[in-house]
Amino acid sequence: MTRRLVITADDLGREPGTTDVIVALLAEGHVTATTLICVSPIAEQAASRVSALGVVPRLHVTLTSERGIPRWRPLDAATSLVDPDGTLTDDPFTLGARGESRHVMREADAQLRWMRDRDLGPEAADSHAGILYGLHGRSWLAETLEWCARHDLAFRLPRDPVPYAGGPLPPPLAAAHERAVALADALGVPIPQTIATNRRTAQDLGGYERLRDDYLRRLAALPEGTSELFLHPSRDDAVTGPDGVVRTWETRLLRDPAWHKALESEDVELVAGWWG
Repeated sequence: MTRRLVITADDLGREPGTTDVIVALLAEGHVTATTLICVSPIAEQAASRVSALGVVPRLHVTLTSERGIPRWRPLDAATSLVDPDGTLTDDPFTLGARGESRHVMREADAQLRWMRDRDLGPEAADSHAGILYGLHGRSWLAETLEWCARHDLAFRLPRDPVPYAGGPLPPPLAAAHERAVALADALGVPIPQTIATNRRTAQDLGGYERLRDDYLRRLAALPEGTSELFLHPSRDDAVTGPDGVVRTWETRLLRDPAWHKALESEDVELVAGWWG
């Protein structure tokens, strides 16, 4: 069985700087997929740019804003998702505490419809900031998997969570994950073998070389089947604070000859998706 890898640049449309980097990386062949933030005011322009490269972005279901840039507004504007000014909160825990299932799924519907209305037929979806997974409060994973099944979408849920979590899940989380994988299989929703990303800050890492070495280790440990590596590449003037440093390091990694040499030596097949 072959080891296959989807290399995804998340957050297309976040703002112009990140979008420029993702478009360039796709054009250079350094990533195989991207995910689109439909609630961004530049989403349409961003989608058009990658479509010109023959790439259909996946749906990055977005239910929160991000600090450091103007807040986004939902497409459906359901009350439990927004602050008094009508914008999405930039605190994932706030949304995790107050979001109602019917509003969450209505917004997911609206974002999917936005893409399909523009002849962007995404084949998969995932969750910006991990909201749908319950990383910041209530989980909407079961509802999301049922929604994916209704709309014939694959979903970013790892069959094996250890590479993402960095070790075995605590028993309650392990049981919830096992139920989710079983539900995905029962519903026929394609999921990747595993997923991996960087979850550490620039201070934790200490420098670019540490980030690169960690990704090289993850690459060597890929199991058989199709996995996904998702990164958040950007440039230094696009994302403020420590997060911006890590994003520029990830851009550097994707162009690093050492990374490309490792991909070749590990005999990993690069693909656009884990389905089909």
